[in-house]
Amino acid sequence: MAVAVRALATKELSPANAMRIVNKELMVALINGAALAVIVGFVGIIWFGDILLAFVLAAAMIINIVMAGLSGILIPMMLDRFGIDPAVASSVFVTTITDVVGFFAFLGLAALILI
Repeated sequence: MAVAVRALATKELSPANAMRIVNKELMVALINGAALAVIVGFVGIIWFGDILLAFVLAAAMIINIVMAGLSGILIPMMLDRFGIDPAVASSVFVTTITDVVGFFAFLGLAALILI
């Protein structure tokens, strides 16, 4: 989010190159999510001894990191388009989306897979 706000402020992020930057952010989020999912899944297996729970933890981690990455780039762009200062307003929206998606990703996957 900080990189997006800075890019908007310095006019490095424009509608012309927005898709390229969003795709780049998505790839970074997928890589980070996958790396953290492997670590969390491994810890889940060791700690709880349950492969399904480890899978739920890993999948929820990937979903949450990808949504955080996408909201971190898309929300500042949307706020800037509506004429709202993204440096002031973005953090509340990104935090809310990340928390809600993380909560529902974990509990939703757990309900689907473990119950």
